[in-house]
Amino acid sequence: MSRKKPSEPRALTAGTAERLAAIVEAAERAAAQVIDDAEEQARRQLEEASARADRVVAERLRELADELDPPTASRPESHLRPVEPVADGVDSPGQRSSAAGARVLATQMAVSGSSREEIERRLRSDFDIENTSEILDAILGPEDQT
Repeated sequence: MSRKKPSEPRALTAGTAERLAAIVEAAERAAAQVIDDAEEQARRQLEEASARADRVVAERLRELADELDPPTASRPESHLRPVEPVADGVDSPGQRSSAAGARVLATQMAVSGSSREEIERRLRSDFDIENTSEILDAILGPEDQT
């Protein structure tokens, strides 16, 4: 005697598959909503952080501007003075560029840590400048006479 399987398990399987499909679809919708919410939250936090950073930068710039605005009398005295654009008695364009070149070289050497004597030797040898004190005093400040 052979027994036939009842048709109920098939109906149960089809119903189960439909329920599983609905569960998967609901889970996918929920996951998409979670992702959307997380992206929106991240966007808001980024905007807030950017706004905070902008406020901090603006405040710091105001503070720096205030520090730079005091009257000249309240600023500490500097030993440096402006360098004249062209040395007295320099008439030809070649001499002017030579004087400017000497100032640039002296400034570069001072910034790189060269001594006053090293800069003086270089100005004398490269630019044939006998009296280097005007350039050196303007860049390094007056030489200490102590």
